[in-house]
Amino acid sequence: MARGLRRQVPALTEDDPRMTLSSPIGIFDSGIGGLSVARAVRERLPGEDILYVADSLHAPYGDKSDAFIRERMHVITDFLLTRGAKAVVVACNTATTSAIAQLRETYSIPIIGVEPGVKPAVLATRSAVVGVLATPRTLQTHSFESLAARFSRNVKLVVQPCPNLVHQIEALDFDSERTRALLEEYVSPLLAEGADTIVLGCTHYNYLARQIAQVAGEAVQIISTEQAVAREVVRRLEMQSLLADTTGQGQSLFCTSGDLTLFRRQLDGLWQPGEPVFAME
Repeated sequence: MARGLRRQVPALTEDDPRMTLSSPIGIFDSGIGGLSVARAVRERLPGEDILYVADSLHAPYGDKSDAFIRERMHVITDFLLTRGAKAVVVACNTATTSAIAQLRETYSIPIIGVEPGVKPAVLATRSAVVGVLATPRTLQTHSFESLAARFSRNVKLVVQPCPNLVHQIEALDFDSERTRALLEEYVSPLLAEGADTIVLGCTHYNYLARQIAQVAGEAVQIISTEQAVAREVVRRLEMQSLLADTTGQGQSLFCTSGDLTLFRRQLDGLWQPGEPVFAME
């Protein structure tokens, strides 16, 4: 059985006293990749409170089954709801493509996901060849297959699973020889096929965008989706009249199911030093 956060709770509704305009936006990922999405949300909505959950004990999701991912998504969403979240952002491509439909069927609050940026990549490519870097699980899902089928009719889509990359990123190992070798291993097949546009199909990979661009070369465009997700968060909150009624600075709270010391070090490097962090028990 997975650790902690077992209590099931009903979804919040607009009439629920726990739901207020000042309620936090819940954001979760299997680890630190979703922090890139959280930062984009913070930039667009500086007055909103954010509650971020890193399910680091179970990272990466990319080698887990759909059943396991679904369980964790429901467990973490329940956890966020008990703390009053007015919306939930699934800041993980694997989780979104594996099980976001079931999450939306269960809960009535806004559920926003993130999926690989195939559509903008198709619009951007000049060679009609688009490469996708993603976790093995993301590339195996029906949702990704459907996404690829919708937007790649006139281009060649070359997919590349990257089974070892998330571990490097979780360790904050961005510039080592090992990470460089992995990037060359994963990017080279895309370039060999003529890709001039590469999709970062995992939020963790956003932290290696510079390194991937160096390996790919100046002629290759790198596509990430954290800004698009942030825009969708704004749209959904506006649509349901859930934006915070404040001009002040929102607070950020960070929780992890994994090692607290490591998570603090990750936040110091990727968010800002000194942020309070809490363990989920």
